[in-house]
Amino acid sequence: MVAVAPREPAATQAPAGTPDGPPSTAPAPPAPPPATAAPRVDDVAVADRAGPIERILPRRSAAQAAGLDKVTDPLGLDSSAALVIDAGTRETLLAKNEAAVLPMASITKLMTGLVIVEANVPLYEVIEITDDDVDVEKHSRSRLKVGTLLSRDEALRLALMSSENRAAHALGRTYPGGLPAFVAAMNGRARSLGMMRTHYVDPTGLSSANQSSARDLATLVLAASRVRILREYSTAENRVFNSGQRALRYTSSNRLVKNPVWDISLQKTGYIREAGHCVVMRTQVKDRDLVMVLLDAGNHAKRSADAERIRHWIDPQAVDPEPARPARAKAKR
Repeated sequence: MVAVAPREPAATQAPAGTPDGPPSTAPAPPAPPPATAAPRVDDVAVADRAGPIERILPRRSAAQAAGLDKVTDPLGLDSSAALVIDAGTRETLLAKNEAAVLPMASITKLMTGLVIVEANVPLYEVIEITDDDVDVEKHSRSRLKVGTLLSRDEALRLALMSSENRAAHALGRTYPGGLPAFVAAMNGRARSLGMMRTHYVDPTGLSSANQSSARDLATLVLAASRVRILREYSTAENRVFNSGQRALRYTSSNRLVKNPVWDISLQKTGYIREAGHCVVMRTQVKDRDLVMVLLDAGNHAKRSADAERIRHWIDPQAVDPEPARPARAKAKR
């Protein structure tokens, strides 16, 4: 396991448990060069809706508030918490604040999908988006208007691929027994998997009270990746959904699934301010079956860059991702 610098005291930090499984016989990755954590900007000007900027408010994630972003690691990851394990042996290859309990944002939707599939509810039953599915906490946007009809299967696909919040909430709301029963089932499933540092309060992850550790989320990835439909839907690149009024084109929330140099069998991204930019993945790197968990990166580009650092650390000969194509200039007329 890669060592990290001594942690600063944090109320959310606790010693990690020893992962289960036989000892690994695979060769260890090459030793990474020393690095330091990237600097962060903790404060941002906040404009009042009614007028100009009136005050400066701290804009820190839970990990930053606990000082976890100050912990350095040999790869120089921007993410405040990280874990990489061998999926076959459960060997820990990289660990950074892996036991800290933090908001998980839309990674929550992996458990939402797992509970829905394992409950054997009718996936092709049509459900309706209602006012109850509108986000009144974070006021996130959705293209699924109130009154939209879609199958439970379609809602599951959009929730996992594009992190559609109204779709995820509707899945929980229409569960037998309603939303309270669904959240109870989420927490019950977490306990059955041994995710003792995990707690859910909603099926979307919009609430910062949905919390887990990188270690627990690796356990969730292993469980979810055993379900074909969760693998397929979470790694789909795009989907056109006919809402009845117009065709809506959705794309993956994870740019890495579209890159041919990556072999990802399951993934989920997440972001709310309290959680930072997060991602979990099961992926093949240099013939190794890995689970990667990255929590609280500064933005989605840094989140992807952290994943690339890990991929190149495991496989120093790895091919670099294709550069983004520059936008075409508009022809002058």
